[in-house]
Amino acid sequence: MTTQAAVLVTSDKMTREQRKVAYATIIGTTVEWYDFFIYAAAAGLVFKDLFFAPAGNTIGTILAFATVGISFLFRPLGAFLAGYLGDRYGRRIVLVMTLVLMGLATVCIGLLPTYASIGVAAPIILLILRILQGLAAGGEWGGAVLLAVEHAPKHKRGRFGAFPQMGVPLGLILASAMLALMTGVITPGEAFVEWGWRIPFLFSIVLLFVGHWIRRTVDESPVFEEIKQRKTASKTPIRALFKNHSLLVLLAALVFAGNSACGYMTTGGFIQSYATNPNGPLAIPRTPVLICVTIASFVWLFSTFVSGTISDYIGRKKTYLIGWAVQLGGVFALFPLVNTGSIPLLALGLCLLALGIGLTYGVQSAFYSELFPASVRFSGISISYALGAILGGAFAPMIGTWLVSVTGTTWSVTIYLATMTCIALLATLSLRDRSGIPLGPDHEEEQAKSPILWKSQ
Repeated sequence: MTTQAAVLVTSDKMTREQRKVAYATIIGTTVEWYDFFIYAAAAGLVFKDLFFAPAGNTIGTILAFATVGISFLFRPLGAFLAGYLGDRYGRRIVLVMTLVLMGLATVCIGLLPTYASIGVAAPIILLILRILQGLAAGGEWGGAVLLAVEHAPKHKRGRFGAFPQMGVPLGLILASAMLALMTGVITPGEAFVEWGWRIPFLFSIVLLFVGHWIRRTVDESPVFEEIKQRKTASKTPIRALFKNHSLLVLLAALVFAGNSACGYMTTGGFIQSYATNPNGPLAIPRTPVLICVTIASFVWLFSTFVSGTISDYIGRKKTYLIGWAVQLGGVFALFPLVNTGSIPLLALGLCLLALGIGLTYGVQSAFYSELFPASVRFSGISISYALGAILGGAFAPMIGTWLVSVTGTTWSVTIYLATMTCIALLATLSLRDRSGIPLGPDHEEEQAKSPILWKSQ
């Protein structure tokens, strides 16, 4: 290992380069997820009317949320491609590529004519652009996480790994705040539906240039630099991953599924759509609901950082178990508070859920990174994350809308979210805590030992 790489991986002190990496990953991830959340929120607020109006209100809403979910189906493809490139050619190049793809797709959505202008071509093009966003999102997370964790001192991986995770609630804050500004101040009422919704999408071009500049200035991961120097990069990382670690990929995916199912009920636009639906039981104006989501996002941001940080002291697994308990409590508190129709209680319900979501999200970067060997790590964490997003978050808003329409009650949604949380809890219990395990290629044999409790190698 080079002297610089050895210092970066083994030192307990935070170097200038490590701080630079931490800030670069959080800013870049914020830009990426702003793009993603702008679409999800707009799907619940206006896309059902602008692109799926002939289907009617309920079916149009389901179709709009389906486009949110369909993009998740392409995340694994993005993860496969990014995993292959990241394990063979490096983490940084993948981050730049995914950021550009996401940003350009978002800007194009802001320029897209509606159904009223070009007919059925509008939702088709919208779906294609959403698929491109899904490909970008599938490759983004793994690169950002490994760049942060593999640069981190051994006893600060949880904290460093929390930085790219914090980009998700920051992206949600920025997206919700931008939409609240547009609906409440700049283009209230019909003006927002007519043209105001486009501004947040077009604003992405500014964020794209900022994020691209920042990510190009960051050094490559020291772990990958050593792999490259030794010429030990796997030529077929995905094949090696599934040959030796397929069950681990599934369990890791189930861990994230419990988090993403709850997270995407908010970030995927279901709460926004349910609370603001003029034909629904609440019919709350858009702007107050978006403000509530923004407030809850700050709770999510704070608890994400706390989760990553405390995992360095009490371990990844204990942190997860605390998070699942808090998240389960938030699930049962959410709709009784939301259904009061009170804005403060709506905010409280979202904040309680966000607290648990953050506690089960901040620890994920370090936990995932310590599960997989260096040679297949990018592929392993990216594919696990993408599959977890499909199993949990992909169609959560659509499922929520369907459950309410069929059962007539939000208790069915509560049971669904509680079930997903319990499945994730069981998956977490089945895995060993490997906090502090060496991440470099020198320890590939130790890393390859199965972290699954009932399986040994």
